[in-house]
Amino acid sequence: MIGIYLCDDEDAVRHEIQVALEQKILIENYDMKILCSAAHAGELLSAAEGGRQGIYFLDVMLKDGEWDGFRLGQELRRRDPHGTLVYITSYDDLAWRTFQYHLEAFDYIVKQPGQVGPAAARCLGEIHARLMAQRQNPAETFTLRTGDVVRHIPLRDILFFETASLPHHVLLHTANSRMDFLGSLNELETRFGDRFIRIHRAYLAAADKIEAVDLKHNKVWVGGRECLLSRAGKMALHKQSGGGG
Repeated sequence: MIGIYLCDDEDAVRHEIQVALEQKILIENYDMKILCSAAHAGELLSAAEGGRQGIYFLDVMLKDGEWDGFRLGQELRRRDPHGTLVYITSYDDLAWRTFQYHLEAFDYIVKQPGQVGPAAARCLGEIHARLMAQRQNPAETFTLRTGDVVRHIPLRDILFFETASLPHHVLLHTANSRMDFLGSLNELETRFGDRFIRIHRAYLAAADKIEAVDLKHNKVWVGGRECLLSRAGKMALHKQSGGGG
């Protein structure tokens, strides 16, 4: 069973979300249960003690002494690296704050009258689908550690890997983020096989994300991003396209 934890200091909002989630769980017969619905961070942290791969709906503007939604998310991420964070906010432009706190949020629900509950229910459905897909094929997710945070990135979201300026570090690029972690392109190339192509000594690109190739100027566009292309990379692309040796 997957535990769900909710923390919002607005009683009406918290109640609306809780009712919507409980109805969704009942209708869809999810193996999930709301284990805590709290107005204070301390209560949620106590309830989540020892929890694993929980789902956390957190108020961004939580007013609870030293705690706000982002600090609470940091602590939950430390305790439960595989957990799923969903933020509830009165504003629609706070997503960038999660990058400041090195958090990976699944979604953001904007507080709008009568819309918070349905949005939370839809979000839970999407989380359930992703969790089921990961359980069926864990190889479809790439796990990395950035600092004290463990992240799980679906392979379908990765555009390319790039050698970082720090020795033995690699940058992972998605459409909306860039993450630095310890690793090597050689190891990644061996691990992923034909799904990623070594287009340059500094770039390993997702084969299905390559949009355009400029052989004259030695450039490749991957998900709208410009990457370098080497002579060996040209050969790898030629081989991948069925051109043989």
